[in-house]
Amino acid sequence: MRFFLLVLWWSACWPASFAQIPTISEKTNGFRPFEGFFKFYYDEKEGNIWLEVDKWEVEFLYVNSLTGGLGSNDIGLDRNQLGESRVVKFLRSGPKVLLLEPNFRFRAETGNPEERRAVEEAFAQSVLGGFKVEAEEGGHVLIDLTPFLLRDAHGVAERLKDRKQGNYKLDEKRSALWLERTKNFPKNSEFEALLTFEGTPEGSEVRSVAPTPEVLSLRMHHSFVELPDSNYRPRVFDPRSGYYALSFQDYGAPIGQPLTRRFIYRHRLEKKKPGPRMSEPVEPIIYYLDRGVPEPIRSALIEGASWWNEAFEVAGYRNAFQVKELPEGADPMDVRYNVINWVHRSTRGWSYGSTVSDPRTGEIIKGHVLLGSLRVRQDYLIAQGLIQAYEDGKTPDPRLEEMALARLRQLSAHEVGHTLGLTHNFAASYNDRASVMDYPHPYITLDDKGEMDFSQAYDTGIGEWDKRAILYGYQDFPEGTGEAAALESILRETVGIGLKFISDEGARPAGGGHPYAHLWDNGASAVEELERLMEVRRKALEEFGEKNIPEGLPLATLEDVLVPLYFAHRYQVEAVTKLIGGVEYSYAVRGDGQETVTGIVPPEQQVQALKALVGTLRPGHLALPESTLDAVPPRPAGYHRGRELFKTYNGGIGLDGLAAAESSLNHTIQLMLNPQRLARLVEQHARDEEQPSVNYLIEEMLTAVQVYSDQSPLEKQIARIGEKLILHQLLRLAKGDEVMSQVSAIAMFKVNQLEDYVSILPDKESDVEQQAHYLYMLEQIRRFRNNPEAWKMPEALPLPDGAPIGCGRRE
Repeated sequence: MRFFLLVLWWSACWPASFAQIPTISEKTNGFRPFEGFFKFYYDEKEGNIWLEVDKWEVEFLYVNSLTGGLGSNDIGLDRNQLGESRVVKFLRSGPKVLLLEPNFRFRAETGNPEERRAVEEAFAQSVLGGFKVEAEEGGHVLIDLTPFLLRDAHGVAERLKDRKQGNYKLDEKRSALWLERTKNFPKNSEFEALLTFEGTPEGSEVRSVAPTPEVLSLRMHHSFVELPDSNYRPRVFDPRSGYYALSFQDYGAPIGQPLTRRFIYRHRLEKKKPGPRMSEPVEPIIYYLDRGVPEPIRSALIEGASWWNEAFEVAGYRNAFQVKELPEGADPMDVRYNVINWVHRSTRGWSYGSTVSDPRTGEIIKGHVLLGSLRVRQDYLIAQGLIQAYEDGKTPDPRLEEMALARLRQLSAHEVGHTLGLTHNFAASYNDRASVMDYPHPYITLDDKGEMDFSQAYDTGIGEWDKRAILYGYQDFPEGTGEAAALESILRETVGIGLKFISDEGARPAGGGHPYAHLWDNGASAVEELERLMEVRRKALEEFGEKNIPEGLPLATLEDVLVPLYFAHRYQVEAVTKLIGGVEYSYAVRGDGQETVTGIVPPEQQVQALKALVGTLRPGHLALPESTLDAVPPRPAGYHRGRELFKTYNGGIGLDGLAAAESSLNHTIQLMLNPQRLARLVEQHARDEEQPSVNYLIEEMLTAVQVYSDQSPLEKQIARIGEKLILHQLLRLAKGDEVMSQVSAIAMFKVNQLEDYVSILPDKESDVEQQAHYLYMLEQIRRFRNNPEAWKMPEALPLPDGAPIGCGRRE
């Protein structure tokens, strides 16, 4: 009896952690099994997924993505949007299983395990998930994966908060597994869940896309993917190559070698028959097009993406790059497929080329393109504004669709290029559109009869730069070849034939100064192209009228077509401003023989650029024709004023010609008086007095916006707007926030000159409009002098949304 009581007492006190757990077979009895990379089971009664872990300390890739999007371009939670790619592994600690992410940003590439361990222990790792062992059998354990799948792995709530759209929280009661897209394959296990977020909407974007903005339901995908084998050979990154870089710190590097190592991102591609002759690949790179793309867009996207095969032929491959339609029933998020996705949003936005890649080596496992479906309509709209596209009122000029589809071919090639590892080349326009990795502006010309010619709107085929870049990244060198020397030879040949390469950091900043690196531009001479484009714009504005839209549309929608035409010069203005204070440079490395490492743009070119820019400030170029101002009535019911129309002061009662002019003036003036640009001008003028000075620049600008007696009243008002905007910018520069002191000094000097000049004019001026203008300027200067810190620059009307015209970015 005493022994029996002792056993009962012992059983009651035995820790639960040591209690007998069932076998996997017992636990999963009645569950639906999914055989594959990681075997898992679905419990239909409870709605749970149970994962059988049989790989311990074995690294694999974990990828999260968003398969059901929000539909807002500004928020950016798109259908089939990739999230993070992480190398992870399962560890067991007693009754717990941990999903651990090692830290590959810091490594020791050495054969000494103690050196590697020292680095591993020096930097943090991340445990992404913790699980309880629920069943065990033969070295395998069973864990409940459901909570891991029903979490906000994509950061939806954080993104909504960052975009000031409200505070949302995941509602687990309204979230569930999405079995339709939960599948298993030999090398990848795929899981999906419907997640519901509840909150209070604060911004207009959520309200514009969600049926009930307090409740947002999206679908999130999770992939467990087998990592590639160790036969892939990473290729070294070079700043001249045109590729994105995978970088990490190698603490096993010798003291005399750089600590940071860099590889390029690229697909694995090998010849069946290594050597200089053409060869089929061991495995081709195949891209698949979303089955939801309609014709004729489908054919255009396939054709454009297929251009890349030309580049791989130059690298010695036959049929190495192929484009097909996604097989029926295939999942676009399946890591086995490189996919070109067609994504719908409520507004026009960027397209993206992203990848799933091995963070250890840079090997691209999956190329993943997101093409915004509304982008094609922007090119259509641009073409529509350039010609009287509806002569009979019903049938559109076929050039509209031809130009839009030509842009889609180029867009497809561009985004696929990112997923091949390539970055932007914004200097390609200098080399006669040498790369699809540039952002092209439609090249519309006037023929011998003065009519619009669309024949060269967009280039066709892969560019010469692209071929050279693929040669660097994908050339398969025979055994015994010195790869470093061969790659250097490719780069030197590229430089030798005159192909230029400058990427985002040299082209995007408003204060940038590279004379060839621009977005949405054309031509080797930015100045000549601006002058040519202004002539095309003038011709189109003269002929603009009701025939630019089809019969049946409200005449108010003429404004939709007019906006991209009126601001057609906006991007080329950005290009020309970079010549002022400009510096030509290349991504030269020591010993590569490049002559121009850095060189100031010659003074005559800077003056030429300045003259061209001030020409765009002149009121005669900015005043809309009376016929156009009278042709556009206010928006009718059902047609709200969107953000792609002119910003106005007049309440939207017809066209606001003065507001349109202000937006254009402000765009150019801001660029010309950029503090970084002016700082370079100060230094360049100090080094060479032939270079234009900041004082000269400002004088030319003020001269362009002076009021002259032969101007129309409308042109005089535009001139006054320009002079006010220049004064505002000068006061901002004089205030000196993050501005070179000498630039501030010159700005203050010009303000004093303006004050002396303007102060004597109001009493002598008979024109009340001009009197009021001078008094306004004096009042702004007075307020600034009384309290510079409290003075705030009056806000000018911005340009309507412009970019993207049809190009994209890599995520």
